Amino acid sequence: MPLTPLDIHNKEFTRSLRGYNEDEVNEFLDQIIKDYEVSIRENKDLNEEVDQLKERLGHFTNIEETLNKSILVAQETAEEVTGNASKESKLIIKEAEKNADRIINEALSKSRRISMDVEELKKQAKVFRTRLKMLVEAQLDMIGTDDWEKLFDEEIGEDLELLENKS
Repeated sequence: MPLTPLDIHNKEFTRSLRGYNEDEVNEFLDQIIKDYEVSIRENKDLNEEVDQLKERLGHFTNIEETLNKSILVAQETAEEVTGNASKESKLIIKEAEKNADRIINEALSKSRRISMDVEELKKQAKVFRTRLKMLVEAQLDMIGTDDWEKLFDEEIGEDLELLENKS
């Protein structure tokens, strides 16, 4: 067990004939007591400071551990978000491709229907043209016959006879 300033103060030395000067020894012991008390106080202060620093170090160590855990969680979350975004973008692309295929198929189908309708209209136009041509030719043939002349002659003659008879 270390000496205390009180132990030094209470220490009694035996006297000898040719011993040290008592006043000098007492003065020196007083100086040692003062210095020893200062050393003890400084040691106590340093120990308190060490305890405080250890406590702060523990606090900072806890903060560091918490930050490291937070960083790991953030990294995991970032990876998860990136993965989810990648999956979602792939789904969006697939859906867009499906929609594009559907739109293209619908456009092709419409194009085929329109093409078939155009062909049908061409056929109908040819039939109409042929019928119209036949009708016009028949009408021209009818106009070109002598029957018209006879018809005009008969009507005029008949009309004159009717008029003369009435008068």
